[in-house]
Amino acid sequence: MKLNYNKAEFTAAYGKFSQIPAPERIEIAFAGHSNVGKSTLINKLFNRKNLARVSSVPGKTATINFYGLENIYFVDLPGYGYAKVSKSEKERWSGLIEGYLSSDRDIRLVFMLVDMRHAPTKDDVQMINYLIDTEMPFVLVLTKADKLNKTERAKRLEAFKNEIPCFEDIHTIPFSSQTFEGVEELRQIVEDIADDNDVADE
Repeated sequence: MKLNYNKAEFTAAYGKFSQIPAPERIEIAFAGHSNVGKSTLINKLFNRKNLARVSSVPGKTATINFYGLENIYFVDLPGYGYAKVSKSEKERWSGLIEGYLSSDRDIRLVFMLVDMRHAPTKDDVQMINYLIDTEMPFVLVLTKADKLNKTERAKRLEAFKNEIPCFEDIHTIPFSSQTFEGVEELRQIVEDIADDNDVADE
């Protein structure tokens, strides 16, 4: 099923998990460290410049943001791990993310974003372990892939085998907003999920 990505629309933003209405569509979520490039990826996926607001200030996405397209909600979770926010704000973000992922919503997939240039943070590893432990389907998206040359990329992929739990068993997609690497592969995954849902509805 070919989706018309240009038709995606921002639906709502929620600062507390309790504000989120009951699920009415299947959902695909985006998780990752603050400033890892979630908003940029969402804009590339939907072929839009400013659907998700991109900021150079880490920790800008402090709400759960919902974007609607056909029978799917795309859910942008707050970026975690930003040091310069208060403890209470960190706890609120953590409550939002955990509340969402552990809820009884129809989450078909999590795109888990990690910056390809660096070793994953402690929070990244914690999040990946959480997804593995809860058997949540997820795909690892390695962002900012264009910043590495071939040798550096090979080194990082080798290092990830020791840094990320079960790395060799995880479906991994290098992604670049500059070269569009990974965009079509991400769209294919989304379309497969949309197709599966259509078949289930029949």
